[in-house]
Amino acid sequence: QVQLVESGGGLVQAGGSLRLSCAASGRTFSRYAMGWFRQAPGKEREFVAGISWSGGRNYADSVKGRFTISRDNAKNTVTLQMNSLKPEDTAVYYCAASVFLTAGPGDFDSWGQGTQVTVSS
Repeated sequence: QVQLVESGGGLVQAGGSLRLSCAASGRTFSRYAMGWFRQAPGKEREFVAGISWSGGRNYADSVKGRFTISRDNAKNTVTLQMNSLKPEDTAVYYCAASVFLTAGPGDFDSWGQGTQVTVSS
């Protein structure tokens, strides 16, 4: 089982930026895909971005061009750089890990505790 710990959430004004980080342990980090999901109040959890073991990336349409996911296999970390933030980006953001090298939104089985991101208008 992999353990995931997120950090970097907070309050930011619309148009601003935040960088989320996730530290992973308990599994060979370089051999599985990682991702970020979010859940806004009253809504279901949704996929935000994913990165394969080799660095291939995919994004939700709502964040394309604004968010960037990256990973550092030497440090067992995955980050989500969020730019041009909008109030609708407000949510709890979760780091996730898959057992697969490359994963679609339904392929993640381990989750962090979440970090709050609030974007004010």
